[in-house]
Amino acid sequence: MASEKVETIVAGNYLEMEREEGDSKSTKSRLSALFWHGGSVYDAWFSCASNQALMLLCLFSCFSLRLCVAQVLLTLPYSFSQLGMLSGILFQLFYGLMGSWTAYLISVLYVEYRTRKEREKVDFRNHVIQHWRNVGLLFNCTFLLFGSVIQLIACASNIYYINDNFDKRTWTYIFGACCATTVFIPSFHNYRIWSFLGLMMTTYTSWYLTIASFIHGQVEGVKHSGPTKMVLYFTGATNILYTFGGHAVTVEIMHAMWKPQRFKLIYLTATLYVLTLTLPSASAVYWAFGDMLLNHSNAFSLLPRSGYRDTAVILMLIHQFITFGFACTPLYFVWEKFVGVHDTKSVCKRALARLPVVIPIWFLAIIFPFFGPINSTVGSLLVSFTVYIIPALAHMITFSSPSSRENAVERPPSFLGGWAGVYSMNAFVVGWILVVGFGFGGWASMLNFIQQINTFGLFTKCYQCPRKA
Repeated sequence: MASEKVETIVAGNYLEMEREEGDSKSTKSRLSALFWHGGSVYDAWFSCASNQALMLLCLFSCFSLRLCVAQVLLTLPYSFSQLGMLSGILFQLFYGLMGSWTAYLISVLYVEYRTRKEREKVDFRNHVIQHWRNVGLLFNCTFLLFGSVIQLIACASNIYYINDNFDKRTWTYIFGACCATTVFIPSFHNYRIWSFLGLMMTTYTSWYLTIASFIHGQVEGVKHSGPTKMVLYFTGATNILYTFGGHAVTVEIMHAMWKPQRFKLIYLTATLYVLTLTLPSASAVYWAFGDMLLNHSNAFSLLPRSGYRDTAVILMLIHQFITFGFACTPLYFVWEKFVGVHDTKSVCKRALARLPVVIPIWFLAIIFPFFGPINSTVGSLLVSFTVYIIPALAHMITFSSPSSRENAVERPPSFLGGWAGVYSMNAFVVGWILVVGFGFGGWASMLNFIQQINTFGLFTKCYQCPRKA
């Protein structure tokens, strides 16, 4: 039998006992750990950056965040055409920092929760957590549901630019069946190699968009007139809010880590990396095509077909499959507990029980195939609460009493101004997102979404498809 050793880990002002397997591992178990069973600090970074980038794919086609950034990547130029170059860059930096802040709050709350439970002798090694209760559960589940819908819509929108023999609705049927296979993936631990590959895919696509746009050059008579209307301006801003709202699964990623106390700066560094992808690509595509992007929410639709573009499309399709799994896994857990099969050891039985989660996602993607506008709608109505307002309010309430602040596992850094500085920061986040994100953003995105329904109709066969000769 493999020997075991006990490692004492200090996190904040509490002790966590972890067991680690000894060095005697078979080749099979080593390969399994490398490709399948991840939980290290590196896996968390890849998950965050990959999930953010996945959400970016949507943004480029329409907006985003991924958790969740891949689909956002393709819609960000569309957002720039609504906002203008300067506002587009500033909103990316602003919401990137704000998203990192609320991800930090979530990590603090998780460590606090986990510490209290471990003091009650709760064993977390074989414990699966969903961190949402009441209002949080409703918002997060709805957000992840529509996040999965966006992935399906993005798949159909992207593959159409390689093979237009089928319309986008037919491609949605096909990719819905493909994404349904994620029911066989047990948990976030099993996304190790996929997180790494997803990050590489998004990186390739981002730099393809940047380089291809500069090589193509500006179209004749290009105009950069944004912003022109308040509706478009706040729709674009909400798209970017959605892009950096990919941390609805932060707790699940932390819970999948063997040493979650190391999470502190992971999301910030992941966000900084994502900005190196989104800022150059969105700026370059908008520079090349300008106002044409207002009617082309997917950046692929304007770039000439080539082997490089086809490669980017294929990589994004794989990436969106990974993001679909990321978004659906918490929904699978909630549904498993609801039907009472969460503790079963049978993979097939759990997979069968998970299928009802995929069906409504499939159906909604067929009803609302508006790649782009749906991102900003989800961002304003769901992401604003799920990953910005609720975490900030939860942190304020959790540490509202003097005793809770005195016994906190992790105290605020002094350079933030201590508890008063953190409270002020949280109040600003709640106020800004409530007024600008949910208020103006919700108004603008709903008007835009209704306009898409009036123009194209529900169950539209091929959204924004060019007319064939």
